[in-house]
Amino acid sequence: MILTWVLALIGFVGATAQVNNQADDRLALKNLVDTFSVLADFKDTQTQQMLFTEDAEMISFVNGKMTSDLKGRKNIGDACANYLSLFDTVYHLNGQQTVNIEGDHASGISYCFVTLIGMNNGKRMKNQSGVRYRDEYVKINGRWFIKKRMSDFMWTTSEEMK
Repeated sequence: MILTWVLALIGFVGATAQVNNQADDRLALKNLVDTFSVLADFKDTQTQQMLFTEDAEMISFVNGKMTSDLKGRKNIGDACANYLSLFDTVYHLNGQQTVNIEGDHASGISYCFVTLIGMNNGKRMKNQSGVRYRDEYVKINGRWFIKKRMSDFMWTTSEEMK
């Protein structure tokens, strides 16, 4: 009887540790996505590119059409820097995220509301977009990285700021 109870307790502890590890991974993945956005807001693309694996891929879609397919951490960083340089203000507001974790690999979907403010043809313009990210992640030496990101700019509005 005691042996059965001890074995059950060990199983519970093991299951609890597994749940805690998955909760830690979920939190780390949320932090990874949020850090990507915060670094974009500060236009710190040098640090931002380090959130990707060396051989990462980032594909962007606007209104369902592919607009870019970047391969490699440096190419992703350079493209983000060039794009963000077009704006005075960059603001991301992240929403829900779902993830599926399988060992050291995970996939997820997250939503983001992006505001970009800058000059266009002599007018100060505010562009706002609803973006859905489909990500693939990999854990290397205990740390999660983005392996592949598909950015889907599902809608965008633009208005002149007065």
